[in-house]
Amino acid sequence: MDLRLRDAVVLVTGASRGLGAAIALRLAAEGAHVVGAARSKDALDELAERGDGRITAVEADMRDEDAVAGLADEVVARHGRIDALLNNAGVAPAGRFADQDPAVWKETMAVNVIAPMLLARAAGRHMIAQGGGRIVNVASTTGVRGKPHLVAYSTSKGAVVRFTEALAAEWAAKNVQVNCLAPGAFRTDAQRAVLESPDLLRRRVARIPAGRIADPAELVPLACLLLSPLSSFTTGATFVVDGGESGKL
Repeated sequence: MDLRLRDAVVLVTGASRGLGAAIALRLAAEGAHVVGAARSKDALDELAERGDGRITAVEADMRDEDAVAGLADEVVARHGRIDALLNNAGVAPAGRFADQDPAVWKETMAVNVIAPMLLARAAGRHMIAQGGGRIVNVASTTGVRGKPHLVAYSTSKGAVVRFTEALAAEWAAKNVQVNCLAPGAFRTDAQRAVLESPDLLRRRVARIPAGRIADPAELVPLACLLLSPLSSFTTGATFVVDGGESGKL
């Protein structure tokens, strides 16, 4: 299927590894011009080398509001437009809620909620001016159903889901579609502790009806579809991709 992404300009945050890197590479393979943003310059440069000249690396810290707010303008300055935005960067601090420093909450909200808001606002202004665009926010299954020892993360991702729905309703008439992905357990650095422990992995997999941890490539097609013009009547939706875990009673 032709996703009509050739020469589309897409900004991907958290692009240096995991889900963000996998999506960025597929977008490039589809012919898009990808601007990949993350803190890890070395990993971004490696990603750009794999992108056949279609991935531009931009070092950016999602905790820096001024830098985040200027990313969309930088993309437009480079490419003349911005067609799609993938808000993928995030942090997931684990710990007992009663013992967690409020500073952890402030950083979690800064990266997981404030940064996507700033990026969506800046990118959306360009999209509206050019006649439309697409925004995909990456939440988590913990944003749909809260998880113990990930209270700050669950709260932030729940906010991302509500943000997606509200912004989609506000910008639908502007031809800007806003959707959300809620991944479950994927083979990324975020699951490293689980993947490296046979006992933790066994217990984690036991909660997933599909009986396994997913590969990042299994999220890529849906993400690219939502970032493409083919999703022009899909907005305000949250797509849970978790092997049936959230639906398990």
